[in-house]
Amino acid sequence: MRGALARDAGAVLDDRRVSNGELRFLPGRLTEALRDVLRIAESRGAGAARPAEDRADHQGQGHGG
Repeated sequence: MRGALARDAGAVLDDRRVSNGELRFLPGRLTEALRDVLRIAESRGAGAARPAEDRADHQGQGHGG
């Protein structure tokens, strides 16, 4: 399903006749898909492979000091 979303997103963006509603719908679905991907990656331990800087941000430590 997510593969179809990525394919369809390109078609929507290429179509100059697409409505504002369709354009607003697209980022919502893409955001849901990205959340799913991140949740799955973290559950499989991909979080440990992130660069240290990204891990610090994720843990609320932020940058600089």
